[in-house]
Amino acid sequence: QVQLVESGGGLVQAGGSLRLSCAASGSIFWINAMGWYRQAPGKQRELVASITSGSSTNYADSVKGRFTISRDNAKNTVYLQMNSLKPEDTAVYYCNADITIVAPPQKYYYWGQGTQVTVSS
Repeated sequence: QVQLVESGGGLVQAGGSLRLSCAASGSIFWINAMGWYRQAPGKQRELVASITSGSSTNYADSVKGRFTISRDNAKNTVYLQMNSLKPEDTAVYYCNADITIVAPPQKYYYWGQGTQVTVSS
């Protein structure tokens, strides 16, 4: 069994910063790509940023230059540093990870429970 536990969401004023964390635990053999998605009310879930096991990153155009994704492989943790936040960044943020479990040695995609980020104007 694998779990992803997110933390770090909250309420912040426009222009402020937040740092999200997502820790994976359980019968993990290897974590491949990890990423952050978000879903605003009435909208589809969208990719915010992703990072491979080799630390190659990818960002949505809307967050480039403001958000930074990173990971600590020793802690099985991915982070999302969010700066210069805007009201349109308000959403539930979800962690996602592509994980190879110990037994049987197969890859699965896991999701965290989500953490609310609210940016006030």
